[in-house]
Amino acid sequence: MDLKEIISIQGKRGLYKLVSQGKNNVIVESLTDHSRMPVFNSNQTNPLNGICIATYTGNIPLEKIFKRIFQLTKGEKLSEDKMKDNAELKNYMREVVSDYDEDKVHVSDMKKLFAWYNILHANNLLSIEDIESMDEDTEIKEEDPQTDNE
Repeated sequence: MDLKEIISIQGKRGLYKLVSQGKNNVIVESLTDHSRMPVFNSNQTNPLNGICIATYTGNIPLEKIFKRIFQLTKGEKLSEDKMKDNAELKNYMREVVSDYDEDKVHVSDMKKLFAWYNILHANNLLSIEDIESMDEDTEIKEEDPQTDNE
């Protein structure tokens, strides 16, 4: 899974794939409806490979989180029912990342994380090869705490 070409755009729902670059903008394609649009320097964009989830001991990149969810769901899409109840969201987040920082990772962040997972899944951007390197009982290890949480 390579998340450097997948971005989120502040103020826009969903995820976008970088298609091409112009002089003062980039062209992106929505992973939801496949429409294309220009994104200018004034728009705040975040590549998914630069987003991390805060834990009490550091940060974990989204790529590892998505791999863990893929592993827990056995390669299936996340149930929409899991995203409706806040208590269930928090419990599921603990299954994915046992020591996520409850003060920094809000329910809205979890909803976005799980919605993004489903978007990536629907676009076949997650695969079994992505998790083959992760052992079934492997715990997610944190990264350098320099990047922001989701």
